[in-house]
Amino acid sequence: MLSELDIIKILATIVSLMIAIIGHEIMHGYVAYKYGDSTAKDAGRLSINPIVHVDPIGTILVPAVLYISGAPFLFGWAKPVPVNIQTVIYNGGYKAGIAVALAGVTYNFILAIAASILLGFLETQQHSLGSALLAIFLMYSVIYNIVLGVFNLWPFPPLDGSNALRFLAMQFHWQPVVNVLNKIEPVGMILLIIVIATPLSQWFFMPARWLINILL
Repeated sequence: MLSELDIIKILATIVSLMIAIIGHEIMHGYVAYKYGDSTAKDAGRLSINPIVHVDPIGTILVPAVLYISGAPFLFGWAKPVPVNIQTVIYNGGYKAGIAVALAGVTYNFILAIAASILLGFLETQQHSLGSALLAIFLMYSVIYNIVLGVFNLWPFPPLDGSNALRFLAMQFHWQPVVNVLNKIEPVGMILLIIVIATPLSQWFFMPARWLINILL
């Protein structure tokens, strides 16, 4: 039987993950909109309504399985926000493409820093049930936003890191880099699964552990 603390932790996990994942996707569409691409706005995907962003597998199933199995980290994804990257690049160049690619990651890191600052402020206040609940939520917000941000920076298609690297390579005419990304794109998900399911994940998530230790 779950204790009250267990229930609180589960709820804090769900809320912090949803804020991290859904906000990440919205920011892609929002920055694209700033560069003249209204695809996400027209599809109603700039809404904070979580229902329109929920991906049954990435938002619910994967985080739940990882949590239940006692995985050392949790991550997931929302339904991708549609973006017409050609419109973005036409209006703002490859720099705009990089901005759209990194918008979600930037959101996650800013949210993690803000949660860390608020958590530090709470620690100087008198303890109460409300402050304890908020502290748990803020702690999970730091952890999950950092994990999601670092994970999305990996240079494997279709993650944000590979998209940003592609546009950066196009900006500076690094054709060999573009060629490598084109070659690994068909097997990007396979490479991603290999990394996650093997000890390689320890190395790839090392920056996340380092940042979490600093912020907490």
